[in-house]
Amino acid sequence: MRLNELRDIAGARVRRKRLGRGAGSGKGGTSGRGHKGQKSRSGVSLAGFEGGQMPLYRRLPKRGFHNLFRKTYAEVNLGRLQKAIDAGKLDAKKPVDETALRTAGLINKSFDGVKLLAKGEIKAKLTIEVAGASKTAVAAVEKAGGAVIFPPAAPGAKDQKAEGKGKAARKKAAKEKAAGEKSAKEKSAKEKSAKEKAAKEKSAKEKSAKEKSAKEKAAKEKSAKEKSAPPRPPTRAKTTGE
Repeated sequence: MRLNELRDIAGARVRRKRLGRGAGSGKGGTSGRGHKGQKSRSGVSLAGFEGGQMPLYRRLPKRGFHNLFRKTYAEVNLGRLQKAIDAGKLDAKKPVDETALRTAGLINKSFDGVKLLAKGEIKAKLTIEVAGASKTAVAAVEKAGGAVIFPPAAPGAKDQKAEGKGKAARKKAAKEKAAGEKSAKEKSAKEKSAKEKAAKEKSAKEKSAKEKSAKEKAAKEKSAKEKSAPPRPPTRAKTTGE
């Protein structure tokens, strides 16, 4: 084969249909647009227009939302790592990070990080630095003698996943607030009842002490009176003759 014999595959290049070049061309006169009307003019877009009735894209309800701050991660499985090591694309003795994965061809597009998943089997001892990993993947790497290293958290950063945000966070905060108020009320009620009980017991003790002292005082006065009173003369017995 020579250079002048090189040809495209049949059908690879289709010539553009020439418009307005006479009736014999098949697309002459109106160039396939017909006579008059909105669609015969240029710059017309009627996509989604249904003649005035409510179009389909407005009849269907909305679902969900688009999160502008969502992060996308590249998913790398253990089986692919082992294949790259066997092929000599990855060095098991060096730490495996995102740069090494890109060099090995396991990641191509731009992502916010790498997540390690547990599909496949890992035999090599690896130190892997990723943004996230499943529990099964971490267990498999550690079983092979390796380790999974995560990036350190920013100082003072809150755990957004644990706390949540938006409606869920407000609901959780309201629930915690209600629980705190309920526990506070129960605590105050218990303290109040304990105070009332203590006050009742104290008043009962004071009352019993007063009664006891009053009885003792009365007993002492009675005994004192009996001692100070003159002795009574003996009474004579009446006889029948008198």
